[in-house]
Amino acid sequence: MSKKIIPKKVIMREQSSADRIKNFNEVPIGYKEEEAIKEAQRCLQCKRATCIAGCPVEIDIPGFIEKIARGDFRAAVKIMKDKNVLPAVCGRVCPQEDQCEKVCALAKKYEPVAIGRLERFIADWEAAHGSPEIPEIAPKTGKRVAVVGSGPGGLTVAGDLIKLGYEVVIFEALHKAGGVLVYGIPEFRLPKDIVEREVQYLIELGVQLKTSFLVGRTRTLVELLEEFDAIYLGTGAGLPWFMNIPGENFNGIYSANEYLTRSNLMKAYLFPEYDTPIVRGKNVAVIGGGNVAMDSARTALRLGAEEVHIIYRRSEKEMPARIEEIERAKEEGIIFDILTLPIAYHEDGSGWVKEVECIRMELGEPDASGRRRPLPIDGSNFRVQVDTVVVAIGQSPNPLIAQTTPELKVGKWGNIEVDQESGKTSITGVWAGGDVVRGGATVILAMGDGRVAARSIHEELSSKENLNS
Repeated sequence: MSKKIIPKKVIMREQSSADRIKNFNEVPIGYKEEEAIKEAQRCLQCKRATCIAGCPVEIDIPGFIEKIARGDFRAAVKIMKDKNVLPAVCGRVCPQEDQCEKVCALAKKYEPVAIGRLERFIADWEAAHGSPEIPEIAPKTGKRVAVVGSGPGGLTVAGDLIKLGYEVVIFEALHKAGGVLVYGIPEFRLPKDIVEREVQYLIELGVQLKTSFLVGRTRTLVELLEEFDAIYLGTGAGLPWFMNIPGENFNGIYSANEYLTRSNLMKAYLFPEYDTPIVRGKNVAVIGGGNVAMDSARTALRLGAEEVHIIYRRSEKEMPARIEEIERAKEEGIIFDILTLPIAYHEDGSGWVKEVECIRMELGEPDASGRRRPLPIDGSNFRVQVDTVVVAIGQSPNPLIAQTTPELKVGKWGNIEVDQESGKTSITGVWAGGDVVRGGATVILAMGDGRVAARSIHEELSSKENLNS
């Protein structure tokens, strides 16, 4: 029997680096039908599909890929949406290389199947071929569930529970639904009309959406508990961290949260067509090494910066950003100052930042995160000329709900404490997940938390119903 020849992964077309730095259009262009079929045919259809175990929302990956390989895209969509109500989002921003693709059987000797790209393909194919198919909805249970926050975790909870017959209402503090998907991730990575499309699908399933509703101000969590049988908190982590170094209050220094929210949600990059202004620095430094830092740096470039630096205290190997995003940033000409730590800012005499003073670092022994601890090198100070700085070193949950709900147990950094198996909080009837529990994490992990919580909510409300019957 001849050995099967494994073809190389089908390359996905994308804008050239020279073109894309001049616009906010999406960088990847996506697969054509024949390209998707060819890539799907690389899948070995393993009997023991390790890729499913690598997926936080438990998608039947071989199942939907097999349908693509046959050209049955409609069936592939149906399999995908049985587990994932946000395939167009996940296909664009989830770190498949660290999850499902990492454990793909082909990855041992070859390139893994491009699972994320195929997920994106079928989501976009469905959108291009009429209205989405509405799945079967269970009979109404008479139970009501409130979802606080319309980010990926909240949307997942809403999608799972609406199909099980619950009345679901999402409460969103901002004027647009999507959470970090709309305020945090740039248009060139995740177009906003795609997020809107996914949200609209949930509304068509029956989910109710109330925007500009700030839980803790508009109504408290305790007040919502009087009206709903269960509540899920998916409010994210919107409180930015700063380094507390000299000069950090100078003009021209921003949190990534403010910088990206202005650009993404409020479309400041289209000013004055949209009336939200945004700083357009010429020499920009972004502090941090995660996806948010990459997004900020690449946004600055598209806003007209002549030089953009990523300043990161560890080596590139320790960077938490996706490899794909690091590579794209490099292709676009962003300068990486690795093993570098900012220690002070200097101003121009009128209160505006003009330099960031840094010190060189070297790596020591691993710390609690498993990464080697960065240690300063004495006497290695130097300065970088800047007119704009974006601090992207992490964030914590907004403390508003915890401050107005003393019974809610939170940790040292304000993260809501939950039972890991169920997502239950210290308050009966309240669940939580995503960044409000984890701190800054990924879209798919928030969705996984949402799936766990939805399952637990259903089990609990079902058991109460059985006891009362």
